[in-house]
Amino acid sequence: MAHVVTQACCADASCVFACPVNAIHPTPDEPDFGLADMLYIDPVSCVDCGACVGACPVGAIVPDTKVPANQLPFVDINALFHAEPRTYPIQAPITPIIRKAPGPLHVAIVGSGPAAMYAADELLKQDDVHVTLLDRLPTPHGLVRSGVAPDHVETKSIDKLFRQIEDQRGFHYLLNVNVGTDISHEDLLEHCHAVIYATGASQDRKLDIPGEDLPGSESATEFVAWYNGHPDHAGRTFDLSGDRAVIIGNGNVALDAARLLSIDPESLAATDISEHALAALRASAVREVVILGRRGIAQAAFTLPELIGLLSHEEIEIVVEGADLDQPIADPMANRKATALREAVARPTAPGSRRIVFRFAESPAELIGDGRVTGLRVAHNDLVELDGHIRAVPTDRRETIDTPLVLRAIGYQGVAVPGVPFDDEARVIPNVEGRVSGTPRAYAVGWIKRGPTGFIGTNKSCSEETIGHVIADFNAGVLVTRGSRESLRAAIDRGGLRAVNLRGWRAIDRAERRAGAGRPRRKITSVDELLEVAQSERGPRRGLSKMVRA
Repeated sequence: MAHVVTQACCADASCVFACPVNAIHPTPDEPDFGLADMLYIDPVSCVDCGACVGACPVGAIVPDTKVPANQLPFVDINALFHAEPRTYPIQAPITPIIRKAPGPLHVAIVGSGPAAMYAADELLKQDDVHVTLLDRLPTPHGLVRSGVAPDHVETKSIDKLFRQIEDQRGFHYLLNVNVGTDISHEDLLEHCHAVIYATGASQDRKLDIPGEDLPGSESATEFVAWYNGHPDHAGRTFDLSGDRAVIIGNGNVALDAARLLSIDPESLAATDISEHALAALRASAVREVVILGRRGIAQAAFTLPELIGLLSHEEIEIVVEGADLDQPIADPMANRKATALREAVARPTAPGSRRIVFRFAESPAELIGDGRVTGLRVAHNDLVELDGHIRAVPTDRRETIDTPLVLRAIGYQGVAVPGVPFDDEARVIPNVEGRVSGTPRAYAVGWIKRGPTGFIGTNKSCSEETIGHVIADFNAGVLVTRGSRESLRAAIDRGGLRAVNLRGWRAIDRAERRAGAGRPRRKITSVDELLEVAQSERGPRRGLSKMVRA
């Protein structure tokens, strides 16, 4: 018997270091670690000790005899990764980051998503360290709260790990504080030894085609935030009155959006989906979702785990156009995607089922409509190999897909923070292994450091690299400040900011969970209400930051 990594894998590699026989790959010291869809257990070398189970923060590892029915494909997927001979490096022990310089260390982290939480965790392994996480929203956890689909319950369970990090001595929040507006980068450096930016990649990429600004042309980023109850998008509406929606791009975000538009809304009623989104999906007339990809199956951006999760909904009819599913693909994982789609296309579906149509080798050319979107004109592509890469070359063949709703899901990009260097082309903060270029005492982690690549857990090794440099610079005497955590809090108070601290967040968390009534939580989507709960549930000495004296 062996253990199996299933769909919920967050790839933070905790299991890798727990495994006594080096059976889990790729490891952080292997070149494909940041590129792999997930981690995989070798069924041959696994000794079934179970050490990996306790190390996994999202419960993604189970014995092969206890794999749920909808996760059974992962038994073969784990084995497939190890089928081809690979040269595995000897798993090195974790190299500790050691602080040698005396005295307290206070670090501000801008952002509160996975990258920020992992960075805080690494810092708090040292003695006499205080870490303050600042976020413009009154709630933390970034994309885990507002980006992970509500039906991905296992993935969301990583918030248990975040709670453990929050409970460590020296951890602090100043939420509802917008760095760059409410407080500047220079102000933070007056009170902190270092500032780490973990602001992610919150903006979606544009199509740059005619008609993109028509109503009905929407961002999948905003659609995801809407159904997850993000306060910035709670008041949005999306036109679900037509029988077809089109999603441009075929990454994991596209699959998430397509799945939520296609499954029975009642299956979401027990999740933490926002109330307004659940009501809209219940009233939705959408019966077909088209997922548009400019290249072929072998180049599709969606991961195999995400595809398997989508295809496990057997009530959805799957259609594939523009690709030969019987054509073998050299890459075994890409070939497995084609196999999974071929099997899904061949399965019977009930009459009247909603359907998802994967259309490959097509590019958006123009959004058409008079006053609002009525259709998408697409160009059929020839796939040509150039310089070892498959390129999509548009042809003269054009087709119009009738639809009132088009969601673009072609990737994320970072947003500049005033006073901090920014690479307008790469859309990241320029840095060398996390040290911000030309800016002493400033660092970066996560997507704003490396671009929108990797998964939730990839931020763990990314943060370890950055924090190693923070500690090295502190040891070298580079990080010097006259301020402290207390002086930062006082500056926030003087500014009259309604900052929410850890106790305030916990009050919000309790209120949402109580309101869930059988659901994980019922999210509060109004900033004013979030602030009111943060204050009223804890009393005047335990509410907002400007009232805290303990």
